[in-house]
Amino acid sequence: MRILWRPSGFLRRLLKVESCGITESESLIPLAWTSLIQKLGKAPSIFLLDQRKRFSTMPEIEISQRDSELFSPPSDVRGMTKLDRTAFRKTVTIPVLKVRKEIVNKLIRSLKRAALQRPGIKRVIEDPEDEESRLIMLDPYKMFTDCFEKAELNILKQLNVSPQISKYNLELTYENFKSEEILRAVLPEGQEVTSGFSRVGHIAHLNLRDHQLPFKHLIGQVMIDKNPGITTAVNKINSIDNTYRNFQMEVLSGEENMMTKVRENNYTYEFDFSKVYWNPRLSTEHSRITELLKPGDVLFDVFAGVGPFAIPAAKKNCPVFANDLNPESYKWLLHNCKLNKVDKKVKVFNLDGKDFLQGPLREELMQQLGPLSKERKHSVHIVMNLPAKAIEFLSAFKSLLDGQPCDSEHLPTVHCYCFSKDANPAKDVQQQAEAVLGISLDACSTVHLVRNVAPNKEMLCITFRIPAAILYKNQTLDLENHEDPPPLKRQRTDKAFSEEKTTVA
Repeated sequence: MRILWRPSGFLRRLLKVESCGITESESLIPLAWTSLIQKLGKAPSIFLLDQRKRFSTMPEIEISQRDSELFSPPSDVRGMTKLDRTAFRKTVTIPVLKVRKEIVNKLIRSLKRAALQRPGIKRVIEDPEDEESRLIMLDPYKMFTDCFEKAELNILKQLNVSPQISKYNLELTYENFKSEEILRAVLPEGQEVTSGFSRVGHIAHLNLRDHQLPFKHLIGQVMIDKNPGITTAVNKINSIDNTYRNFQMEVLSGEENMMTKVRENNYTYEFDFSKVYWNPRLSTEHSRITELLKPGDVLFDVFAGVGPFAIPAAKKNCPVFANDLNPESYKWLLHNCKLNKVDKKVKVFNLDGKDFLQGPLREELMQQLGPLSKERKHSVHIVMNLPAKAIEFLSAFKSLLDGQPCDSEHLPTVHCYCFSKDANPAKDVQQQAEAVLGISLDACSTVHLVRNVAPNKEMLCITFRIPAAILYKNQTLDLENHEDPPPLKRQRTDKAFSEEKTTVA
């Protein structure tokens, strides 16, 4: 093993303090601060460090590694499956700076960099030996590697504060550890730690891996303890049902209350999370589509869920036709329209997607795109957010309308969501849509990367105007020479998509 540093000067003398029991050979090993303070903790008296000497000889350790050494829970919690908060008590030794109590507020602002910042720990405590003084807790790594910076030393000098620091035994409890630190200490060493989740109102929605399942109840309780406002933790136990877009879930800890309220983009939604589909990670996508709409544009939401596309569009004074096959989604969609005061602007349906397209949507399009359509200045948008199956529903647009085709600029714009595991997901999605429609979309489509769902699996949205040759009956379909609708703005090539994908990742 390569030795990266060798202590010298004052630090060498400190390591050789007889009462600490550190030998000459031990002093040559790159000790972590934890082992150092444990040995120094045996010393009979407080040690003082002269801040005029900068200890540049300490090993360079990554911050995350340092935290795991000093601020990790006791090792004997490894393998715990039932949470015992008392088992997380631990005493560590940290540096403190003694100051007069009347200057604490003025000084603490200047020492923000050096001050200790841990959950539930006050940075300033009373001095047990002097009621007229206070102790400022300092970050041990910054003080034993960088010491005070020049500007900090100047402030100390101006306030007549000695730069000498003392050690203080600090007791850490469960409340002082972060969720990731707790789970990393409990789970088998080297295993992936779950510290993130999707928040749905008061519910923390986790998606645990197999190796985490023996610890699932402990993980759920830690998530509740460490995240204010979370009172229920659940784990998905099967994949999303393609029919109703919901999934079975298990309550890991907390209240068995699935009725929740969420706030997204200034709109409020209420629903039973166990019976409907809701994904907080689509908030940006909901906004993106809403921003494409102008007041008066017509929106058809084929798989509307509880209304995250429909309600913002209605608030923008767009007539909305919203549909969902799930009776629970239909119920909460009606409720949320009233809750957000747009129930007069949204017509709600409880139909299969194909029936909605060939029924209410067809009837409305016949009026919207009829002989008077040339006088219309508003666009028609169709949102199809059912990534696992939406592309299959594109076949419903074939020969959907009768009569003479409308002007190409009035043709409906479709926003169809889908998944892809292909190396070139943009091209793959376009080819999937073209295969269903039987026509090229090269000149009239764009593909937008929505999010990475899993390793090598992307969620995307392909946007295109439905060609008149597809939408209207009795139209001659020429795959090579059909009349393309006007190109959409901001055309995105495969190269541009790849660059965006790289940026997003």
